[in-house]
Amino acid sequence: MKIETAGVKLFTSTEEEIIEKIVREDHAFRKLSKAVDFEKTVFPYRKLYSDMGAEGINITKGFKALLIQFWEDYSDREMEKVLEENVAVKWFCGFSLLEKTPDHSYFGKLRKRIGTENIADIFNAVNQELRIKGLFGDVFKFIDASAIVTKTALWEERDKAIKDGEEKLNNANVKNYAADKDARWGAKSKTNIWFGYKRHHSVDMRFGLIDKLAVTAANVLDFQVLSEICPRNCMVFTDKLYDIKKSYSILKANNCHSGIIMKNSNKMKNRDLDRWRSKTRMPFEGNFSKLRKRAKFRSEVKVLFQCFSEAICHNLKKAISVLPFEINTV
Repeated sequence: MKIETAGVKLFTSTEEEIIEKIVREDHAFRKLSKAVDFEKTVFPYRKLYSDMGAEGINITKGFKALLIQFWEDYSDREMEKVLEENVAVKWFCGFSLLEKTPDHSYFGKLRKRIGTENIADIFNAVNQELRIKGLFGDVFKFIDASAIVTKTALWEERDKAIKDGEEKLNNANVKNYAADKDARWGAKSKTNIWFGYKRHHSVDMRFGLIDKLAVTAANVLDFQVLSEICPRNCMVFTDKLYDIKKSYSILKANNCHSGIIMKNSNKMKNRDLDRWRSKTRMPFEGNFSKLRKRAKFRSEVKVLFQCFSEAICHNLKKAISVLPFEINTV
């Protein structure tokens, strides 16, 4: 599929003037367009399209539309309608008032075309721009995990498993019956149980931006993912679930100082120190509560794509609330 030439806009001067007047100068999407150079960030992924065949939608326009989809938590059909009707979204994505916008089927195809590896690279590229702007302190990091629910009830699957001779439906056999083959049961306590995944995050404690992330099945223990998201040369704050020998070894290998809250059974526990650690990390625990708690897609790879996209949105929302922006008053 052939795409538009980079930087070419299909605006007539009249349409451009109209859309510029309609979108407020202090609109969040204007700030968003200044926070990151999206043309530069997305340019490497033009290679995903062929130069042969009919012209398609510019990859920068498409990525911006995906960004807004996760920014506002729209479904594909809702995103189709928003692109048709919302002038601010049209302006941000680069569509003119009368330009034909993509239908709902486009967004699934674009997510598949970009893929998880590329969205991870885009996440890192956006973070690098924000790091240059001074939004990452890279001194104190907070690491934790949160639940992502893919389905709340599996009664039909349980009945089928029992009919097949299984004693019960559990993590050992659920992949044979559930629609999402990668999802598993996880538990934070005897009452806090869910079926799905875990989102593991490393959060920079300057402004609460997400620095690294990983996704696993819900039954994977938090400390087992520490090596994947551990920063370097930082002080790392975590909860008691990370208070095992392996965690301290990982932190030491990455030249990090431990801010792990120790278990009550740990003979080295200093309650005053742990109270300080808990108080220090408390403002950043809210980061996880603001992120989507349900999986939009099936499979670990697609849920990881979702989490990277949501993390990009989270960081950019933080950025436009912190960075100074000049408003054109002329």
